[in-house]
Amino acid sequence: MPAGIFHEDYRSDDRIFQTWFVKAWVFAFLIGCILFPFFSTKYMISIMTEVGIAIIACHGLNLLTGFTGQISLGHAAFLGVGAYTCSILIQQGVPFIIALPCAGAMAALVGMIFGVPSLRLRGLYLAIATIAAQFIIEFTIRRWDKLTGGVEGMYVDPGTIGPFHFNDHVQLYYLTFILAVAATLVVKNIVRARSGRAFVAIRDRYLAAEVIGVHVFKYRLMSFAVSSFFAGIAGALLAQYLEVITHESFTIHQSIDYLAMCIIGGLGHILGGIFGVGFWFILERILEVVTTTLNTKFPDHVTWFVSIREIVFGCVIVLFLIFEPDGLAARWRTIRAYWKLWPFSY
Repeated sequence: MPAGIFHEDYRSDDRIFQTWFVKAWVFAFLIGCILFPFFSTKYMISIMTEVGIAIIACHGLNLLTGFTGQISLGHAAFLGVGAYTCSILIQQGVPFIIALPCAGAMAALVGMIFGVPSLRLRGLYLAIATIAAQFIIEFTIRRWDKLTGGVEGMYVDPGTIGPFHFNDHVQLYYLTFILAVAATLVVKNIVRARSGRAFVAIRDRYLAAEVIGVHVFKYRLMSFAVSSFFAGIAGALLAQYLEVITHESFTIHQSIDYLAMCIIGGLGHILGGIFGVGFWFILERILEVVTTTLNTKFPDHVTWFVSIREIVFGCVIVLFLIFEPDGLAARWRTIRAYWKLWPFSY
């Protein structure tokens, strides 16, 4: 009885979907996502749209932090760059199909500018530099009143592509779904390519990578650019979803949330962003129900339950770092490896 997967050439070993079983499950999952709006509520469609936007953003951050080893605590600021760029271009009459990639390009340009210190900075020092980027971009959004609306924010005109108008959450859901799938495939192919191997080499031992001929600064800047591009696309979609954007939509709190999602899902794993976002949103919905129930039963002690979310998520992150530092994606890989060889134990 054959057990396991056997490859006879490198092409078969490098396939994204290596068995018909995996292809069938992926196909079923995609069909389920396509049919989801037909049997779901508006609330759930909105939640899944948020999930798709967060997946795109986390793919970018995971590529930067998980695969290249460049810690970033300013990811939400690049979402803000994309959101405001897309919204301003639409107000100026630029078609949404052009404004969307322009938002990603502008975020990539800003990301490369703030990625320049990565040549000299690493670890904690680079994290502090990205925090500076977060504060600088937030300050610019608040103070550039004529362009961004300042602290009052700005209304976002709905984007359109042909007959599709994205003030309809169902149509925005489908757009987000398509872009999330595309982002997953793009990141997977980047990781499999020469640039992806260079990213991992820099993460694991940057001096050794430089010795063997990897252009460290080039690939670090590239990782910042690609990561920020995904953030810009996610920010443009988030602006369409929120309909009104302010600097408070892109704070350092959101940056930490995205990093936490990547840690929980698994840094350095393609599925890490998907698992981390899914876990985060499910836990958030559970905490909403718990908090609402406690506030109803104990109305005199509402102030006690204000910080439940922060406490629980803080504990979850610490527990993952202690007991499952490689995240949910590594646990999923272990489960898959077990079933590949079942019923044998070796």
